[in-house]
Amino acid sequence: MRNRSHKWRRRVNLVVQILSSTAALAGVAALGWILIEVAVRGAAALNFAFFTQLPTPPGMPGGGLASAIVGTLLMTVLASLSGIMIGVFTGVYLSEFGRSTLFASSVRMGTNVLMGTPSIIIGVFIYALLVAPMGHFSGYAGAAALAIIIVPVVARTTEDMLGLVPNELREAALAIGAPRWKMTMGIVFRSAKAGLLTGVLLAIARISGETAPLLFTALNSPYWPKSLTEPTANLTVTVFNYAMSPYADWQRMAWGASFIITGSVLLLTVAARGFLLMKRER
Repeated sequence: MRNRSHKWRRRVNLVVQILSSTAALAGVAALGWILIEVAVRGAAALNFAFFTQLPTPPGMPGGGLASAIVGTLLMTVLASLSGIMIGVFTGVYLSEFGRSTLFASSVRMGTNVLMGTPSIIIGVFIYALLVAPMGHFSGYAGAAALAIIIVPVVARTTEDMLGLVPNELREAALAIGAPRWKMTMGIVFRSAKAGLLTGVLLAIARISGETAPLLFTALNSPYWPKSLTEPTANLTVTVFNYAMSPYADWQRMAWGASFIITGSVLLLTVAARGFLLMKRER
């Protein structure tokens, strides 16, 4: 009876292992297929004109997506500067000052809900808040939508990374008379800097591929972004528009833009994992 039970458990364990391994292999295979398809089709679309010229009118071959690249960089940098700062200070409050207070619990629940909110909802919210009152789409509205997406990711990562710092370090700093803010900035931050940087990179990678919020905020433009107060060209909306167009040259451009976005996200993700591995080895 005991042997039969042991054999049954081993068979069940083998079946579960095969199912889980097959599921993992299917996920990796799907990811590999997507990456190979984007790399092969996207790399073929890249040339000097792609990075230096403006888009051509519909049906006319040639041109590039230089304006979309510049617009994406501008909005990503602006969103990162504002969103990362708010997210880091929120994480510091949750980890170092608020901790188990009622307000901290409310903020923590809010960040969790915001992290799971579909990005298109955030785009609609910014549309109602900024675009509709201003009467036109703008790069600032796009950056605001992306910043809202960044905040909960950075806040939760900051809280988790600061929570891994041993309390003995805090107690030692406070014991020698260091103020709490100085202990947080000089001791806790320094101990968790690799994890904090990982969270920042993952947050930037998250917004690099967002399309839905920009459809309602920045929209798109075929011209150079002279000011972020007007509709601003960006890669993700360009991919959305060009991929659905009937023109083969625009579809080729969409593959090239997809290759740039995918490569950027992949590089940021690999860099973030690399920082985490470096921290563990230390």
